Amino acid sequence: MTQHRRSLALKVAGALAVPTLAALALTGCSSSAESASSSGSKEFSLSFATSNTIESPFQKLGEDYMKAHPDVKITFNPQPNDSYDQTLRTQLQAGNASDVVVTTPGSGQGRSILPLAEAGFLEPLDDAARKLLPAGSDSTFGKDGKVYGQATEITVAALVSNEAAVKSAGQFPADFAALEDQCKTLESSGKSLFAIAGSAPPNTGLMAMSLAATRVYAEDPKWNDKRAAKEVTFAGSDGWKSALEAVNTLKDAGCFQKGAAGAGFDAITKGLAGGTAVAGFIPAPSWKQLASAASGTDFAVRALPADKGGKDYVYASANYAFSVNAASKNKEAAKAFLDWAAEPEQTKAFAEIDGALPVSGLDKYDFEGGAYKNVGELIKNGNYSPLPNIQWPNSAVYDALATGVQGIITGQKSPDQVLQAMDAAWG
Repeated sequence: MTQHRRSLALKVAGALAVPTLAALALTGCSSSAESASSSGSKEFSLSFATSNTIESPFQKLGEDYMKAHPDVKITFNPQPNDSYDQTLRTQLQAGNASDVVVTTPGSGQGRSILPLAEAGFLEPLDDAARKLLPAGSDSTFGKDGKVYGQATEITVAALVSNEAAVKSAGQFPADFAALEDQCKTLESSGKSLFAIAGSAPPNTGLMAMSLAATRVYAEDPKWNDKRAAKEVTFAGSDGWKSALEAVNTLKDAGCFQKGAAGAGFDAITKGLAGGTAVAGFIPAPSWKQLASAASGTDFAVRALPADKGGKDYVYASANYAFSVNAASKNKEAAKAFLDWAAEPEQTKAFAEIDGALPVSGLDKYDFEGGAYKNVGELIKNGNYSPLPNIQWPNSAVYDALATGVQGIITGQKSPDQVLQAMDAAWG
């Protein structure tokens, strides 16, 4: 069920990120795309990370583009996800990378937009890409007024819950204190509120950032900017300290399944699909994969409850982007494809098949009755920000958090030690 171990922006969505695709019916083609592809080169190449188990949404999108534009030929260059970053960087340096490459916003890994743009490998994009910039994400797609990536969808990072298990537990806890009480009740019945993959840093890191959502970023959405300006530190932040202390609180309250410290991602899928766990810290699009695996079971996206009197808050940001190779000899054809992919019909269909939120038209999105009904008001009211580590300067900061939380769970590290390691990694 997992395509990209590092998918949710800098290694976070190893926890079930990209869905199984059956069919992506993308229709409609604009006159602008037609005219752009009717002159100059009518072919281009596309690189993306993939796995052997599921179909790539990027390849499916390209195939549908060729159906809508029979005179266009796309050469697909899928690469194993584990080696994609290095392969992409090597090919860009050698001048033989694909015309269109799939990147991620921010910095910190080989496929990230900012370091690739700074190295001169990416072509600035036009207004079609600029209009798709998710709120608050401008700085992760470029700088100096230039945009180097075109977002494909919006991924929410919160909780995915088994709604039958929620009903069986009585209700979903309204605040963090109620959450602790429910954990103890569920533990006594042989179940758990959360299923976690304690042996997988991407999942422990995502859990920690979820705990920081209400304690840090709900209070100060610009906290990352202040950290970059050296106005604050992780170790000196009461909010971050509270977030990591909450890991111990959850552990002591019996919120995790038995054997959580050594568990892998299969513990999350089995726990949620089987109803022995109520929720998991996994990217929101996973609800659709779980629904396919557990036919007849309803899954939904929920926010982790805040402390009493606090403000519920989630993360929502672009997961992937299309970028154009600056050395491409087929830029006209490549940009025509991006213009087509930016149209509402395509962004809506892509998000629907992925189980994500559309990167355009979100202001008109019908949250009621769907998997996102519980976070709809938060999204509409702007109570969200990009996933924090997208804006961190390197992947080492997130590594320090994720492995540090593993140490907290096993009792080998303290919250203060983890926060100090994050500050050291920042530098």
